[in-house]
Amino acid sequence: MGAAFFYHLTDSPLEATLPMLVGKARGAGWRVLVRATDDALLKRLDDVLWQGPEEQFTPHGLAGGPYDADQPVLLGDVASDGFACVMSVAGADVTPDEVNTLERTCILFDGHDGDALQHARGQWKALTDAGCTAQYWAQEGGRWTKKAEK
Repeated sequence: MGAAFFYHLTDSPLEATLPMLVGKARGAGWRVLVRATDDALLKRLDDVLWQGPEEQFTPHGLAGGPYDADQPVLLGDVASDGFACVMSVAGADVTPDEVNTLERTCILFDGHDGDALQHARGQWKALTDAGCTAQYWAQEGGRWTKKAEK
């Protein structure tokens, strides 16, 4: 049974946090889906992953290509089948069934955006009310601190 980890971004932008979390997930041997519903955001994150340091290169692709099933990291709004970890960004939804069948679900949200905060609170409530294990992480002085667990 997996768990949902909520990441409240305040000190670091998504473009800095996502590659770090993807690297940790890949280090655990997990195949990763980065889920967003905004194609422009997915393209921007694709560019970010291509432009990282060479020693931290993350093989990945945008969903819709002929080799989606071979990608260790796939960016798109697709089903989680075949992935061990889903990283939800920009309010992309995840279901309790996904959380419970995946190794890890990461929900990253902008702590300076009131709408994003409200959406994340709704996701926390929906997932924990459905019996999912969840952790809430916030940034303090550039470090991640676990603030809640349910």
